[in-house]
Amino acid sequence: MSGQLKEVRLRIKSVGTTQQITKAMKMVSAAKLRRAQDAITQMRPYAEKLQEMLSNIIANVDGNVGGGLNTQRPIEKVLFIVITSDRGLCGGFNANSIKLAKSIIKEKYEAQHAKGNVSILPLGKKGWENFVKAGFPVVEDYWTIFSDPSFDNVKIAAEYVRNAFVNKEYDRVELVYSKFKNAATQEFVCEQHLPIPKPKNAKSANLDFIFEPSKEVLIQELMPKILNTQIFKGVLDSNASEHGARMTAMDKATENAEELLKTLRISYNRARQAAITTELTEIVSGAAALQG
Repeated sequence: MSGQLKEVRLRIKSVGTTQQITKAMKMVSAAKLRRAQDAITQMRPYAEKLQEMLSNIIANVDGNVGGGLNTQRPIEKVLFIVITSDRGLCGGFNANSIKLAKSIIKEKYEAQHAKGNVSILPLGKKGWENFVKAGFPVVEDYWTIFSDPSFDNVKIAAEYVRNAFVNKEYDRVELVYSKFKNAATQEFVCEQHLPIPKPKNAKSANLDFIFEPSKEVLIQELMPKILNTQIFKGVLDSNASEHGARMTAMDKATENAEELLKTLRISYNRARQAAITTELTEIVSGAAALQG
């Protein structure tokens, strides 16, 4: 009986220690989430308006502009930019991003994948590990960017993607990331990055712009900067989503630990009560035997 009590005590101590860790991780994630949420909240309207403006301009331009970044080609080689985190313990955040990328590959690019023409550019260690293990061709130079998601670092990866597309190394570039909604909700999305898609709404595209300087010069200057901004927005969205997912996961883990502690304490008290009852019974029996 004493061995059973010791085992339960050790489990209570272990779960209590784990609960302290999950509480601390929740608090850290909550603090980081506030900063990350502010960053994406300020960035998103600017990035979305830039994307809308670029798409509308592209829709009203004849031919290829901006160095061929809107050039539509037969899709032979595809690049997926998949944004994940560097660490785990954040619920299904990483798994869902990776799952979405693989699902899109299977649905839209199965023929290209069968030929080995679907490559992955992971931004984040978890995505890099998963796609390397799965045998995908992986661009390995930029997966560390998520640990320091500054615009300058993201710009380096964005320039590689742009140059590779212009040089016809890839015919389509897809961006997979988690769009931040709130701490408990993330929307996992896949967006066409290159070639620049034209707007689906014809009315929004039918706008009369006055260009100064010329349309071609303006697009040539703006297009790379806007594309850099789109990837940076995806990184900021995913950064906020990671902290929100981790905070939610650690909160749930803390609640589960508390429930487990209650169950263990009840088991411990029952075992202790049984041990005391057994000892009392033995004492009474021994005293009765002596009196007899």
